[in-house]
Amino acid sequence: MISDDDDRIAVIGLACRVPGAVDAAALWRNVRSGVDSVRRFSRAEALAAGVPAEVVDDASFVPAFGHLDGLTDFDAGLFGYRDDEAALLDPQHRLFLEVTWWALEDAGLGRVEATTQVGVFAGCGVNRYLRHHLLGNPAVGPAGGFCDDWDDILAGASSDYLPTRAAYALGLSGPAVAIQSACSSSLVAVCQAAQSLLDFRCDVAVAGGASVVSTHQTGYRYRAGGTLAADGVCRPYDADATGQVFGNGAGAVVLKRLADAVDDGDHVYAVLAGWAVNNDGADRAGFTVPGVVGQSAVVAEALAAADWHPDDLGYVEGHGSGTAVGDAIEIDALTRAFRTGTARRGFCALGSLKSNVGNLDAAAGVAGLIKTVLAVHHGVIPGTLHFTRAHRDVDLAGGPFVVTTDTRPWTGARRAGVSSFGLGGTNAHVLVEQAPTPLAYDANADWAVLPLSAATDEALRVLAARLADHLAGEPGGAHADAAWSLTDVAYTLAVGRRRLPHREAVVARDVAQAVGALRAVADGRAPSPPAEAPGEFRDRAAGWRAGGDLPGGAGRRVPLPGYPFQRRRHWIDRVGTPQLAGGR
Repeated sequence: MISDDDDRIAVIGLACRVPGAVDAAALWRNVRSGVDSVRRFSRAEALAAGVPAEVVDDASFVPAFGHLDGLTDFDAGLFGYRDDEAALLDPQHRLFLEVTWWALEDAGLGRVEATTQVGVFAGCGVNRYLRHHLLGNPAVGPAGGFCDDWDDILAGASSDYLPTRAAYALGLSGPAVAIQSACSSSLVAVCQAAQSLLDFRCDVAVAGGASVVSTHQTGYRYRAGGTLAADGVCRPYDADATGQVFGNGAGAVVLKRLADAVDDGDHVYAVLAGWAVNNDGADRAGFTVPGVVGQSAVVAEALAAADWHPDDLGYVEGHGSGTAVGDAIEIDALTRAFRTGTARRGFCALGSLKSNVGNLDAAAGVAGLIKTVLAVHHGVIPGTLHFTRAHRDVDLAGGPFVVTTDTRPWTGARRAGVSSFGLGGTNAHVLVEQAPTPLAYDANADWAVLPLSAATDEALRVLAARLADHLAGEPGGAHADAAWSLTDVAYTLAVGRRRLPHREAVVARDVAQAVGALRAVADGRAPSPPAEAPGEFRDRAAGWRAGGDLPGGAGRRVPLPGYPFQRRRHWIDRVGTPQLAGGR
């Protein structure tokens, strides 16, 4: 039960697909290692990607973008779509379906009980696929065979349907609410989801967003005085910053009331202790210009909601887009908020994921939150790329903040803030702290059955290989320091995964035995239960393979590798000039 004074929210699952990272584990490896995942194209590469020579050779063209591999591809059958339907679906919707599936699996909730109310709160950007690929394309109308009426496309084309599409595909019956506030959409979604949980409007909530800023993903046109970088490099808070670089991606987190998560034995990455959302109003130089007062107020409100002192924070994941005006206003606002409670200097690290992957627009906030949750979880503060010295309009020396360029251990209390600001003035700030130490318990049974299922035989083999790598201790991942018992793994697979038609089961006494059997499945061989395995475990495995179910038994839900989507190309090529990010 929730105590009267417990208004904290647990992060029990997370997932993302962002430039340079196929999942959250890859993102964590990249940020720890200081990898710049913004892709920069040579002239030959840009031409090969279909950019006309006159565009490539134009002095205003900057061949850089946060490229997302596999943007054209989707596992349509798994989500119940025909090929022609999938080809008309906004790729932002497709990305969000995937990360929602993964995040729920990561939380051990891939199979949701009918009595559990799961809410979905999410936002996405403008549907550029509709604008640049479908509208006016003769391949799409009745003659092309993809649709009989343009109105047939609308349900797959609007941001309104992003959360409801996920709710329908995954059978989630809580509130499904679209959040649209530009770059702050996904972090505002997190705030709304957390509040919905506190108001007992749902039992679990998925929050996040997706963004496809460009379907061509090769570059943009630089305009003097605009917000895009002249050199294709995002340098948050730096003296040489000239603007931002955009990227494509998606992310989602799964939230639950902390007391419920503890009672249910969930794996908790971190805790959301406070949050706030506001708007700058008219107290700024223009509609597209951020406001110091509004940004300062949203940080102060979040701190007050959590009853935290500014001295409590060791890290702030800033909005940090790399624009001189925006970064200067953000530093000023943060400093004002902190100066109401402390006069200390240089004690709080400041960073921005945008230096690694670019600005992910509607997905930027949740991506920054995922980075911060993993930093708090692992006790590591990743460095920010491309920073050498502060911009002349950014006063760091006299303030509470220091931009860290190297990855370092987290000393002191693991408490952090995450900011995301949207064009138009909607600001969000979320406070994150270390999860409580889980209660110890004895979950070491002598034998375990690990049930696997997938939509295809190929996916089943890949799933087995991924689980084997995970149990064998694949280095550098988001869960590399975890040491789950085999009982926990078996329990999570039994109660936290969907039942799909292609099945296999592994009977094992210890991790080494399980890894060997999983490797056999990955190689397409049927694993033989150990001769000494008790008959009841052999029977359970056989029953699972035959289409039956398994009892959950004892154990805790723990993070395991996500489903290996079998993506194929579902894409309608554009007509006319390639769409560049600068045309947004």
